[in-house]
Amino acid sequence: MNRLIACCGLDCEICEARIATIQNDEDLRKKVACEWSNLNNAEILPEHINCMGCRMDGVKTVFCSDYCDIRRCVLSKGIETCGDCAEILHCTTVGRIFQFTPEAKERLIK
Repeated sequence: MNRLIACCGLDCEICEARIATIQNDEDLRKKVACEWSNLNNAEILPEHINCMGCRMDGVKTVFCSDYCDIRRCVLSKGIETCGDCAEILHCTTVGRIFQFTPEAKERLIK
């Protein structure tokens, strides 16, 4: 599977945090920080927006590396993505992603 598909099935290749990191785009970092702050009701600063992708080597946002229950679960099970887990269709943790981004589920269960 494409390593730019996150553990949960989101596409890191189109993630603006990754794009800002690769292009070293401070304006895009500010935009993403503002959007993520509003979405998460938390203060997220532009300097927090540095990520190469959930399953890629290199820097990750603290949210992806430390706070993501989905990524933590996948790593603890020693699997690549939720698509490798027998519980995927009944998992409430990754189910939250699928609820809002059904294409993430489609990427994982192909």
